[in-house]
Amino acid sequence: MSIRVEAVKETGVALVTLDRPEKHNAIDLQMADELGAVWRGFRFDDTVRAVVVTGAGTKAFCTGIDRSVDVPQPSSPYSIDDPLIAIGPKANDLWKPVIAAVEGMACGGAFYLLGESEFVVASREATFFDPHTTYGMVSAYETIYLAQRMPFGEVARMALMGTAERISARRAYETGLVSELTDPGEAARAAVRAAEVVASYPTEAVQGTVRAVWASREAARTQALGLAPHLIALGNVSPERQAARFAGRGSEYRLR
Repeated sequence: MSIRVEAVKETGVALVTLDRPEKHNAIDLQMADELGAVWRGFRFDDTVRAVVVTGAGTKAFCTGIDRSVDVPQPSSPYSIDDPLIAIGPKANDLWKPVIAAVEGMACGGAFYLLGESEFVVASREATFFDPHTTYGMVSAYETIYLAQRMPFGEVARMALMGTAERISARRAYETGLVSELTDPGEAARAAVRAAEVVASYPTEAVQGTVRAVWASREAARTQALGLAPHLIALGNVSPERQAARFAGRGSEYRLR
């Protein structure tokens, strides 16, 4: 299993950990399937009233899709298979509150998870960046999720600068992506403390509030996500050109 789930019935909080630290918690097809199953399972588990999602180790929360994964694509230009599209709680119709706890790097496909969390707690040493354009790929889903949380200019800068620039935890806090900063190694504990408070309230009211908050922007988000696969199909360079650019990459995924 590449996902660890630890639930405490007394508090009503479940801790979901992406557990591939040797791969910077990059998501392969197995992990994507497991994440979907975890979120769907929580819908039927009344002992879980709030969730924290984090990554194993201190180097990375998640670095998106594992580039060794082969994802066959349909020949139609009107279709695209994205294994990350259903890794988030909202994509799996879970309306229990989810808090993300970030240590180290969060980049690329990590924003599918951060974007579907209610709020984000991060270590002061955490960093955020989006490598898509550097490697000839369109940043569509990622920027749509980020645009729900951050000012337009900040989202555009992160997406367009690619691996050339990282957003510090402080800057992420200042621009609204992160709601709380912690000492290194303390993000998950801080997120669990917040989740315990939320889980102590009547779950019907909490879930209704989560749904109401998301309803305030659901129409724009749904329309934007519907456009994303077509932009990707049109704008991505060929897999061969992507591979060549990845082969020449520098130290962007190493902890600085």
